[in-house]
Amino acid sequence: MASTQKDIVAKPTKTKSAQTAAPANNTGNFVKENQKSLSAIAIAIVALVLLYLGYQKFYLAPRAEKAANEMFKAEEYVAIDSLQERAIKGDGSYPGFEKIADEYSNTKSANLANAYLGGLYLQKGEYQKAIEALGNYSSTGSPVIDPLVLGMLGDAYSELKDYSKAITYYKKAADKSENTFTSPLFLKKLGLVYEEQKDYSSALEAYKRIKEEYSESNEASLIDAYIARAEAKQ
Repeated sequence: MASTQKDIVAKPTKTKSAQTAAPANNTGNFVKENQKSLSAIAIAIVALVLLYLGYQKFYLAPRAEKAANEMFKAEEYVAIDSLQERAIKGDGSYPGFEKIADEYSNTKSANLANAYLGGLYLQKGEYQKAIEALGNYSSTGSPVIDPLVLGMLGDAYSELKDYSKAITYYKKAADKSENTFTSPLFLKKLGLVYEEQKDYSSALEAYKRIKEEYSESNEASLIDAYIARAEAKQ
């Protein structure tokens, strides 16, 4: 049967306003249909926030205060060579750094205890223990302690003759907080490790940085001799 003109006229399309209204209606339906689940999610988020705030106030804060109060004795023992074992283990009345680091984790005192432990283990020649303790330390932004911890990790690996890792940590320590105390100290150690590996050009570069960038440091006063030695061996 032949189509009439009326038959082949296209059906009118939806207006632009009708098209744009559809998604809005759909969104409204979604919110309406899922109101209960959305409310449950909102309540769960609020509960988690309150739980976290409670954890901070009623758990972490008291533990942090207790740890700080108990650590002063161990810090006193650190300064006395003959009593450094008490600094690590405690004296029966006050805990040592090991217990503080273990029992008061997530506190500033425990974090600092790990730094102390690392240094004490290094002095005792317990290099793996030093690496473990220092590895538990979290950076605090301190311009002295943070680079010292990295440098002590370099010391531990150097003593274990893992020179690749020693170089990595000495570089990090030298650049962590550029100052006339830690930077030249660890640049010098970096140079010595390079010399041990017979990489005299890299050693020379480290020594020259001390001379050029940290001329007022203690290391700079004798660095010319190290520079001359590295140059002679190239």
